[in-house]
Amino acid sequence: MTTAAHAPTPTAPTGRRRAGNRVLLYAFLISLLVVFALPLLWALSSSFKARGDIFAYPPQPLPLPGTLANYRGLLDGQPYRSWLVTSTLVAAISTAAAVGLCSLAGFAFAKYRFRGKNLLFNIMFSSLAVPFAVIVVPLFIMVAKAHLTTPYFALVVPWVAPAFGIFMMRQYTEQSVPDALLDAARVDGCTEFGLFRRVVLPLLRPALGALGVWSFLTSYNSLIWPLIVISEPGDYTLPLGIQALFGATSRQYDLVLAASVLAAIPSLLVFFLLRKQLLEGLTAGAVKS
Repeated sequence: MTTAAHAPTPTAPTGRRRAGNRVLLYAFLISLLVVFALPLLWALSSSFKARGDIFAYPPQPLPLPGTLANYRGLLDGQPYRSWLVTSTLVAAISTAAAVGLCSLAGFAFAKYRFRGKNLLFNIMFSSLAVPFAVIVVPLFIMVAKAHLTTPYFALVVPWVAPAFGIFMMRQYTEQSVPDALLDAARVDGCTEFGLFRRVVLPLLRPALGALGVWSFLTSYNSLIWPLIVISEPGDYTLPLGIQALFGATSRQYDLVLAASVLAAIPSLLVFFLLRKQLLEGLTAGAVKS
């Protein structure tokens, strides 16, 4: 008669050591959470304080008494709604263009063979090493000569086909879209664009979500480019408008904090709507079966 072999159970010291390591890990992560959350909580609390109470000493964790005067002064005395609409609309258009163009370019680089493919990809990839501030002047000259200085066109141009997005989609397409599946669709009579739309895009959903979040936040938070192409206060984006609240002589910290809290709402909504795709896209390829 034979007896089934059982896996050895961990000894008590080993179990206690693992539990101790887990406690230390959780304590470290919670401390990081506190470090990152404190400035955000302070900004939220201070947005309900009078200007004189923001820098009171000792600091007041809670707004006592709280006031909505900062938000009323921001919405009634500043063109904040216009800034918010401009930033959100530009970010949405930029994100849609980036997701569409980058997925197409990534699919082409991953699954098609054409002359100069590697050279073109290397040139595109090398542009990631160039800081945006270096290409600002040439980019502005190109936009001006193309007569695309209308605020919405000019604000969208730098973000429609980012090199990082193309690289990300190319890598994800290579890993997630098997060639045999594409060949089977072609045998069934599917056109190349139909192949992309019906077969490839559903498989790229996690990467598209991650790229969408990244593109939206990049465009939404941009300051240098709008500062160059926008001259009229009515066309300001949120970063420009918030910067203008500092003024030349006075620092309107109460309005700045209120504006910053409201400005975070679209970003948070995009993150929560696409958080599942974002996490799947960022962790794709991290674990191999």
